[in-house]
Amino acid sequence: MRKKHAMGNVAGASNSPSGNVDFVDHPSFARPEVESELFGEQAEKIVVPDWASFPEVPEDVEPRRRGRTTLNQSEEVGLFLRYNYARYRLSKLAQSQQRRFSKARANQMALWYRRAQKCRSDLVRANMALVLAMAKRTRIANVEFSELVSEGNMALLRSVEKFDVSRGFKFSTYACRSILKGFNRLATKTGRYRQHFPTEYDPDMEKSDYDVKKHEIERDESIESLREVLAKNRANLTPVEQTIVTERFALASRGKKRTLAEVGKMVGLTNERVRQIQNLALRKIREALDDEFLAA
Repeated sequence: MRKKHAMGNVAGASNSPSGNVDFVDHPSFARPEVESELFGEQAEKIVVPDWASFPEVPEDVEPRRRGRTTLNQSEEVGLFLRYNYARYRLSKLAQSQQRRFSKARANQMALWYRRAQKCRSDLVRANMALVLAMAKRTRIANVEFSELVSEGNMALLRSVEKFDVSRGFKFSTYACRSILKGFNRLATKTGRYRQHFPTEYDPDMEKSDYDVKKHEIERDESIESLREVLAKNRANLTPVEQTIVTERFALASRGKKRTLAEVGKMVGLTNERVRQIQNLALRKIREALDDEFLAA
């Protein structure tokens, strides 16, 4: 494969970073009339077949096609010649632009860059069916079908960049080998990843328990403060109020909280009266705690 490159500014701006402008050379590029043959008004009009696929659906769903589905040999060769000639012209302009900036040359660079991108897009779109066909025939453990398609698309792009039509082979032959190599690299990378990370990432397992522990600490501190207030009777509770609060909220021990009815039997009062005394006692305790907080 004859592959050349030149350092140049693709965008044509004098202060933009330079990069490699690669192309696959062809003997016809040296002829003066080749530009007119490839991009002139008399150049063959190449219509890329319409094709659409939906990689996110199961792989047994057939892609949607309209009319013919592939380029013929003449169209394929023509598109690759146009693509590489556009890059060839862009590389020559880039070399000259580095030596001396010219606005007119920058416009020419933009023109040939657009032509190259258009040809590249047409070539990729015309051969997208190869990726789906190869992905359907490939099975890799722990790799989803969409990942295969994504890797295949990247391999297809690399194939378009490097394919040399002068060798006489069909592009599909070259691209399929490249796509399979891409799948093999993906399988190797996935296997290596599984050795280091055998378990799938679970966001629920990574959830922080800081809020839960903070709530538990605050609850325990509140209970201790309440016990201290009751022990020293800082809220000036009556004996009945102390009994009701202690039994209702199990402050004397870690035992079970008593109901209004159970506490009512202990102090000889109705359920409603126990509830009223409880609310009054809690109000006194809250005021005592607020006073201590303000004094601190």
